[in-house]
Amino acid sequence: MSAVLRLLLRLFLFAIFTVGIISVWEGMKTGKWFSLGAAGETETTHAMVLEEVQAMGKLELVRYNFKDIVEHEQKLQWFPNPKAILIVQGEAIGCIDLTKITTSDITSASDTVVVHLPEPELCSYKIDHTKSKVYNTEYAFTEEAKLVQEAYQQAEKQIQKSALDLGILEQTKQNANLILKPVLERISGKKVVLRYRLKATIPNPR
Repeated sequence: MSAVLRLLLRLFLFAIFTVGIISVWEGMKTGKWFSLGAAGETETTHAMVLEEVQAMGKLELVRYNFKDIVEHEQKLQWFPNPKAILIVQGEAIGCIDLTKITTSDITSASDTVVVHLPEPELCSYKIDHTKSKVYNTEYAFTEEAKLVQEAYQQAEKQIQKSALDLGILEQTKQNANLILKPVLERISGKKVVLRYRLKATIPNPR
């Protein structure tokens, strides 16, 4: 073996030895050489499948934010009544479903466009669990989780009722005039009049 080949072999072995030393040193610093599945090491796998794509045509026009202190109690005959007290924050959103508009709902004159909109909807109402919490429970024992769940369900129903009682649907109509009407006028270059479809009612037979 020539002197040049021996020199190259020595350099190659020296490089492997150097890389090995560096690798061991880095492993010692991070602790990976002494870890057999340490608590800080995790592995996550996913099998996500897109099931459906929906076209969203609901124009959100108003949001009501609520804060409520909920006291939910079960009435018992022989034992103390289990009770849960929650501090709840939630929201309700009023919207108009623009996908329900057809060409027959739009009429145009020389300088005016009349658009018949569908009736406003309470398109969602929900509790924000990140801002809500259980303040206290009493006498719940093994039924605490069930009691808290029932309390949250009642709180969500109250959000729906309060939003409707406070006129969220009427507010949605007013905001449509403030937000949607100027946009349509800018697009059409004409005056826009927003109207709502009349709901037909059938009287009860006597």
